[in-house]
Amino acid sequence: MPEVILLLADEEAMVAFGHRIAQVTAGAGLIFLEGDLGAGKTTLSRGIIRGLGHTGAVKSPTFTLVEPYEIGGVRAFHFDLYRLVDPEELEYMGIRDYFEDDALCLIEWPDKGTGFLPKPDLTITITPHDPGRQLKLLPQSARGQSWCAALALEFK
Repeated sequence: MPEVILLLADEEAMVAFGHRIAQVTAGAGLIFLEGDLGAGKTTLSRGIIRGLGHTGAVKSPTFTLVEPYEIGGVRAFHFDLYRLVDPEELEYMGIRDYFEDDALCLIEWPDKGTGFLPKPDLTITITPHDPGRQLKLLPQSARGQSWCAALALEFK
């Protein structure tokens, strides 16, 4: 399946789209989130994590690198690699362990971890678009393709 382009009008639409991603992923897989500062990566992550059923705060892991969430039987990890100095630091924090179980991993700034991250199921690139944001969904696995097919039907 080729990439899917979606236009979302505002923050509310971004959070709602995140809820839908949570549903189609069933809380398992690897999603890369790309875009400039302020593009909406954390907003989308918040929508996904809340869509999995989390009711507390969803904070940006800019300084901690990762925020874990245990939601019923689902494990989700929200990474923000923006402040990573060297990708090898991921090895020291045991990055591979996060991908062993079938958890949902959301990774902002994945380019900072090149060489130490597995291939994602889906890459979402967010760019400003008047009004709102444009999201480019690029599936990179069979799982990612099925997610995109489901999302494209609803949000086109």
